[in-house]
Amino acid sequence: MEEEKQTEEEIMQEEEEMVTPGEVLGKAAEVKPGKGAYLAPYRNTEILYVYSSLTGVRRTLSPPADSTDQRPIVEVIGHKAHGAVPEPGCVVIARVTKVMAKMASADIMCVGPKSVREKFTGIIRQQDVRATEIDKVDMHLCFRPGDIVRAQVLSLGDARAYYLSTAKNELGVVSAESTAGATLVPISWTEMQCSLTGQIEQRKVAKVGS
Repeated sequence: MEEEKQTEEEIMQEEEEMVTPGEVLGKAAEVKPGKGAYLAPYRNTEILYVYSSLTGVRRTLSPPADSTDQRPIVEVIGHKAHGAVPEPGCVVIARVTKVMAKMASADIMCVGPKSVREKFTGIIRQQDVRATEIDKVDMHLCFRPGDIVRAQVLSLGDARAYYLSTAKNELGVVSAESTAGATLVPISWTEMQCSLTGQIEQRKVAKVGS
């Protein structure tokens, strides 16, 4: 019996692999979500897939022998050593890396007060920048690469990136450098001023304090 158990453990070890949030673990028709996994439609289709909800080790478990559902159970065992992980609803601090016409991408640095220990990518879409006049948002007048933003996690998007929102007064750019390389000081909801030259630059500014 011990030899059989060891063999099963060896097989289990072979199946273990590191996964990150949003990674596909299998089709819902073939596997069942366990701990650290969830069901969601694949992109814009009605086909359900099982996804990882955290960073950790993927494990595939055999279904109970007496169960009518004989799909294997796939679960993800999280590692606390990996630091904070973004979750829908939480507030993050991120550094903008690229600004495009319809979205901006950013590297998430902190989840709440805790820093992350691995790379998580955030995407701020045009419709999630502010709550009003969404169709008039010009991404290049809201963010620039290098800006530090406070944002709220909306959901896990495609390609392991988190959708972020700055559509609240307290969310948006909290720290930025001017084109002259000096600190920008917020002077309104949409403007920051270079502390060196006095030049005004457009941003989606976060309201600091009360």
